[in-house]
Parts: sequence; structure tokens; C-alpha cells
Amino acid sequence: MCGIAGLLDPTARLADPEAVLNAMQRCLSHRGPDDSGVWFDRSQRVGLAHRRLAIVDLSPLGHQPMSSASGRFTIVFNGEIYNFPTLRAELESSGARFRGHSDTEVMLAAFERWGIVESTGRFAGMFAFALWDRETRALTLGRDRVGKKPLSFGWIGPVFAFASELGSFRALPDFTPEVDRAALIGYLRHSCVPGPLSIHPALRKLPPGCLAALDGADLASGARPLPVETAYWSARAAVSAGRRAPFAGSPEQAVDALDAVLGPAVAERMVADVPLGAFLSGGIDSSLVVALMQAQSSRPVRTFTIGFEEANFNEATHARAVAAHLGTEHTELALTPGAALDVVPRLSTIFDEPFADSSQIPTFLVSSLARQHVTVALSGDGGDELFGGYNRHRFGDQLWRWAAPLPRAARRGTASLLRAVRPSTWDRAAGIIATLSQRRLPPAVGAKVHKLATLLCAQSIGELYQGFVSIHDDPASLVVGGAATTRSLEESHARTDERALEARARESLMLEAPLEMMLLDLERYLVDDILVKVDRASMAVSLEARAPLLDHRVVEFAWTLPRTLRIRNGVGKWPLRELLSRHVPRALFERPKQGFGVPMARWLAGPLRPWAEALLSETALRQDGMLEIAPVRKLWSEFLAGRTDRWEILWALACYRQWADAWRSGVPRTP
Repeated sequence: MCGIAGLLDPTARLADPEAVLNAMQRCLSHRGPDDSGVWFDRSQRVGLAHRRLAIVDLSPLGHQPMSSASGRFTIVFNGEIYNFPTLRAELESSGARFRGHSDTEVMLAAFERWGIVESTGRFAGMFAFALWDRETRALTLGRDRVGKKPLSFGWIGPVFAFASELGSFRALPDFTPEVDRAALIGYLRHSCVPGPLSIHPALRKLPPGCLAALDGADLASGARPLPVETAYWSARAAVSAGRRAPFAGSPEQAVDALDAVLGPAVAERMVADVPLGAFLSGGIDSSLVVALMQAQSSRPVRTFTIGFEEANFNEATHARAVAAHLGTEHTELALTPGAALDVVPRLSTIFDEPFADSSQIPTFLVSSLARQHVTVALSGDGGDELFGGYNRHRFGDQLWRWAAPLPRAARRGTASLLRAVRPSTWDRAAGIIATLSQRRLPPAVGAKVHKLATLLCAQSIGELYQGFVSIHDDPASLVVGGAATTRSLEESHARTDERALEARARESLMLEAPLEMMLLDLERYLVDDILVKVDRASMAVSLEARAPLLDHRVVEFAWTLPRTLRIRNGVGKWPLRELLSRHVPRALFERPKQGFGVPMARWLAGPLRPWAEALLSETALRQDGMLEIAPVRKLWSEFLAGRTDRWEILWALACYRQWADAWRSGVPRTP
């Protein structure tokens, strides 16, 4: 695992490009503390920079930037190619010779032998790379299929630059820390900046499964074109292929087939020249990954979990039971609220963009715990998105089947009636019902009723999905100039006909509601939230996180399964549960989904109140200049008065404000 950066300076704007490249890589030192390197070709005005976290081939022969045997290609690469031994053997049979044992060297030989597009399609792993071709004077950027490794790029003045994290762009002389309103609106809807947008208006994220090529020979005139993007893989193509060749066996055979594809994916991710372990929450996904690791290991696997004092947020007892059954070498850290709260002021140094998924805190803490013992940790990320693990995959289907046939006016009228009652009133009514019936009802009933009102108004599965995942129904109203920004985006979409193209693509798949929402989760929520959270939290402490459930072969297999083999009898992740039951008794994992969160609502009203109040004060909001003061202050005052439970949007607003202060300070943010 590493950090990469680089630039093209076609008009010789930079007086000392090597110094700029060195500054760019220093901002990524947390991603790669073991080694660093800079390469600059003065004749072609191109430079690459690298920070290394040594995992495979710890010798100097793994140093980057690295050039191919012929000298044609030079690369910087972040990630792991898990099938590189197989590729190496094939290349050696064709006459290739290698000096070291790194996957980077195999990548370069593959590019020379098979070309860039074919080679990238052969790689199985997580990666982001930048490749310079001396013969064609072209720069190619590449990103793995599901987007595990980050890569952003854009023109900063007359210089084209790219980097793993936004902090590196500060090293460029013409960089100014601006905030893109469209990205901010997207963030206030989803708790993360939706790709391919970046929080900086001049920068863009390379989409997953894409290559982007920029021809350096055409830049001397001063033109500033963006790279031409080409998709070599897409989730929708995987869905289409799965529907053309669906799994035809019995349910039991489906579990066998899952075992056959997931077992090797776990084994490949256990290859490392450094200590290795796994995150273990006690849930289905992480327990299955650990079980398959232990089944293939001759010694106890190291596992790590975080425990909280709050019972509703503590899964440590479940993880402990699974670890004891499997015989792992288990490490558990019991955290007080104070220890978790201590992370909050550091979040703006860990995340390079505004980010407000509150599970970022325990993710960082468990990464910190694991890094004390290992350099690589496997995780269970991907199980929910692929196999129907979220409530929306089940409840959304029921709601859509019930509501879709109703007239639009009837749904809107019902929604208005539900919204007419305050959430606090719904909560009191639920409390009375619970007392009278002696039944335990879920918390925050009022917030759920208002969410239901939003969902009733959905006109498509896409709108229904957006209702489920949005933390605010009208985020543009919270941003200065937000309405104009939204209109501009809608006009742009209409001009380019992107919406019509997307609609045709969706129509051709004709997916059921749960499958469509799983696909949207794979394309959006997983990429922009889950993978960003895990990458930044783990790399902040120089820990490599690997996700075998997101091996592209597992993803492609999952999409051959019909909905009924993923969600059975109203229970999601059926094949994962069945496979896990071969290793762990069901009593240890069959329970309601808990998640990996923290009691943020209570914290914002209690110990975090002074922190949030300072960030969301009228003075601070006026100085920031991006947020509308009145609606933000209203949200805060109603929350403190107990009239609403809108803690998610308030956490997002406070996280943005903390990030924005650091972003504008001019100080490089390295954890």
C-alpha cells in the first residue's frame, strides 16, 4: 500500500519541479512510511512521486518510481496485484526476466507484453497507478474495478497533476483551497462527496474500473484537456453478464460455488512479507473472512475488535465468542467514550475531503489497534452490497410493491399527513404504545416516520434509493447559491442527455427493486463512503486493508445469483450465512444487524456540544461563507431543544466546518 502523485508541466511553469514533487510525496508520508522516490524527465516535463508501505518484496528492488526493462514505461503504483505470481509465470514463459519479486515489476512487464488495456483487465487486486509512456508521450491513470484505491486529478493553473489524496495538490504554486458547491451539496445529502466530483472544483476523481489517458505531445500549445476516460470494467456490465448466464444449480450448490470463489480470494490476500491479521466485529462478513483465513492457516490468525461501554453499540462480546470458537489470537480494546471523542478533533487530518459517516471513528480506532501488531488486515467489506445485507434491500422492496400502484396524489397526501406530526410527538406516541403493549419499539420512531413520508413520494426505484440514503431531503437549501447550482447541474445534464442514457441503461437491466438498490450501493455508497472510510482511516496509521469479498470474481459471481438466493425468507446475505455456518455455530452470528457506529446523537447533545456550537455559530458560519446561516442554526436549535433527531445532518455540517477550517489554513494535513 502506498501513496502516489505526479504532474505534467508542458509549458515549463515550475522553476523546480523536483522540489514540488518531493513536497507532494511528503504530504502522503502516512500512506507509505518505509520509502519515498521522485522521478522527473526534464525533456518531456513529466514527473512521478511515490511513498511506499512495503508489503511484498521488502528489498530496494521494490522501490518506486520504477521503469520497465526496456525503459519505455515508468510507473508509480498504489495497491496490490494479488494474481501477480500467475502473471509472472506466464510472462517468464514468454521470455521476460525479473530482477526482484514485486508486483510492480510484473505490471511493467505486462504492459510491455500485452499493452495497457489488456494488462489492466488481467490484474486482480486493488490499485491506482500512473504510467508514463516515453514512446507515445502519454500519461495513463488507472483505478481498480470497484474503487478501493483513490486517485484524483486535474489542472491546477498550467500544470496537470494527480495524487492519492488532495493534500498533495497544495504543493503546486497555483493551488487555492476552493470549495465546489455541487460537491458540497452532494456531501450534505450523502455524508460523503459523491464521485466523480471532488470538493475542489478543478479536481475530479477517476471512476472505478477506468483508465484515463492524456497525450503529453498535444500540451505544448498551452491547451488543458482532461484525460480521455475508458472503462475496462463496470458493475453494470457485470450485472448484465450475470443475468445472461445465471447460476443454475441448487441453493446448496450456490453455497459451494461461493466457497470455491471466495476461499481463493481470501488465500491470495493472505500473501504478505509482513505480519497480517483481520478485523473481527462478530458480524456475518468479518466472521466469514476470518473463518476462511483460519481454515487455510497453520497457526492462529490475529484478529482485532473494538468494544464500547454503550451496550447498543458494542459487538465485542460477539467477536470474542467467534474468535474463541475459531481459535484466533484475539486482541480487544475496550474504549471509554472519552477515548473515542478524542478522535473527533483529528478527523480533518485523516480525511482529505469532508466526510461524516460516524463509523469513521471506530474504523480509525480498530485500525490503530491492529497497526500495533500487524501491517496488513483483512476486512469483511462488500458483503452487504453484494448479498442484500441492508434493511433497504428488504424493506424497500415491500414498500415499493405496496406504494408503486397507488396514485401519486394519494402517496403525497399520506406523506403530508405523516410530516404534519413532529418527530418528537411520534416518539411520545410510540412510548405510550410500547408501555401499553409491553413491547419494545425501535428508537427514533419519529425520524423513521418522516423518512417513510419521503419514501412514499418516490417515483422510481432510483428516487426510492436516494430517499433511503439521504441525510437531508433538500441539501441545496443549506448551501449559499445552492439553488442556482442545482439548476445549472440539471441544465448540464439535459444538454448532454446523460439522464436519458442512464435511463436506457437501467431499462435494459430491468432489475427488481432489491437488486437495483444493491447495484446502486455497489456503484455509489460502497465507493464514495465505505471504501473512502476504510482507506483513509487505515492509511492514516500506515495499515493496509484488504477486502476479499470485493474481489471482482466474487462480485461477478454474486450477480449470477437471483434475488431469492441472496434474500431468503426476508433474511439477507443467505449464502454468506450458510457458508459461515459450516465453520461457526449459528447461535454465534444469527442476530439483528447492529452496524459499526457510535452514539453520536447523545454525544452532540452532550460532550461534543461545545465543539459543534463553536463550528456552527453564526459568526463561524458567516466567516465560512458557504452555508446558509438561518436553516443551519434552526437545525441546531431544534436538535438541542429535543424537537428533532437530525443528528446525521448536524454531524455532517460540523465535520464540514472543521474540515473547511483546516482546508483553508494552508497547513498540509498529514495524520
